[in-house]
Amino acid sequence: MSITFSKTGQAMPEKTVKLDTSAFDTISGTEVYWLGNSSLLINSRGTIILIDPILDSFDMPLLIDMPIASRDIPRVDALLISHIDNDHLAFDTLENIKGQTKSFHAPAYVADVMKEKGFVTQEHAVGEVFEVNGIKIKPTPTKHNWQSEKEKYNFREWKEEEYVGYWIETLDGTIWLPSDSRLLPEHLEMDNPDLIFFDFSDNEWHIGYDNALLEAKTYPKADLVCIHWGSIDAFDWAVFNGNPDKLREDVVNPERVHDLAVGGKLRLTKK
Repeated sequence: MSITFSKTGQAMPEKTVKLDTSAFDTISGTEVYWLGNSSLLINSRGTIILIDPILDSFDMPLLIDMPIASRDIPRVDALLISHIDNDHLAFDTLENIKGQTKSFHAPAYVADVMKEKGFVTQEHAVGEVFEVNGIKIKPTPTKHNWQSEKEKYNFREWKEEEYVGYWIETLDGTIWLPSDSRLLPEHLEMDNPDLIFFDFSDNEWHIGYDNALLEAKTYPKADLVCIHWGSIDAFDWAVFNGNPDKLREDVVNPERVHDLAVGGKLRLTKK
């Protein structure tokens, strides 16, 4: 996909691909969709997994159109939340798909907040494997408790275990979402994933660009689906200003970099 640019110079995807309900049909393999910023959809042989969906009432201006209205989502087998930040957890969206969602999953604290809002949520710790229709899912460690450095948020202790990534094993291959995180030693010691939802944000509480290249080099065959870029209208926030074309210039095996359109999909293949 070719990159376009906003008036203030932010790299952004081309026109949004609108999703219809066929994206939720039973299929023969596994397909992943980027829904903008960090919102993700996985259809694995008809099992639908949503991760950090935000399709309504975003609290910052957007560069993109949404690929589907949350009320039009017909069904979800599991909805996973990685952490509490507003660009990953939106209760307007969750409320609109609550009736169509079979199960909600989140780390400590986030699960409690969701329960307080009326969502029956299963809490999972790092390393705890759970299954959804035979798909094995394991939360992975992160370090993203940036609130601990801000006086505004000192009303509680923000613990690392309240922020997670997800390791997802399907019949068609393994998907890894490291999520928002500084690079940890564990991130370079994983089994080889077939696909990484790849945050390459150059930010001190994210992986940082050079460390993103190191992570990609560690797993040289994994498809890299770019996330956390081209969606939020914030030219002066490095965390929203990744450029997949720049990534392709620097990464090992650049042909595996996928800068999907919002609503675009990629078929999962074993490497």
